[in-house]
Amino acid sequence: MTSYTYLFKYIIIGDTGVGKSCLLLQFTDKRFQPEHDLTIGVEFGARIIALEGKQYKLQIWDTAGQESFRSITRSYYRGAACALLVYDISRRETFNHLNTWLSDVKQYASNNMVIMLVGNKCDMHPQRKVSKEEAETFAKEHGLYFMETSAKTTENVEEVFVESAREVIKKIKCGRLDVSNEISGVKIGPQRQASSQIGQKNSNCCG
Repeated sequence: MTSYTYLFKYIIIGDTGVGKSCLLLQFTDKRFQPEHDLTIGVEFGARIIALEGKQYKLQIWDTAGQESFRSITRSYYRGAACALLVYDISRRETFNHLNTWLSDVKQYASNNMVIMLVGNKCDMHPQRKVSKEEAETFAKEHGLYFMETSAKTTENVEEVFVESAREVIKKIKCGRLDVSNEISGVKIGPQRQASSQIGQKNSNCCG
């Protein structure tokens, strides 16, 4: 078994058909599946990444976007360290629905959850209905991180998971995510390095 310092629980949320499952598959399996069945409830994937000389396991829950499954998927918000909130840059309605998703996050998730807004399908630039500038403004207004991706071309897929993991690590370092509490969405790995200082609290590093 590959050792890792910490395990981070992720959830991927957003309207149906925005490419959530494709992002997960591209990140975990390095492949793109153009025809993907609608997610029923939740799907799961995991991968270990290396950051700052340490190994981190990302445990990723891909949730269904249909309203009929919303009550099931809400239960996965609790105890997640990070949420990827995904919309389709070529479908305006998926961007318009972001406030509804954020409302769920605020109601069911931890206040210290890292939220990355993801504008997927940026390879479909000619069909773009949501500008990058508008999405950046929305992210800034709601305190979200933001990146555009393409599960098809792999653009920024790796980066969106790695950069969000970096933000989780920052919150652990400054004590805003308590690794001893499972509700934080972080679990100590089986072979955490004894020399790791990541759990030490420094009230100055989070601003």
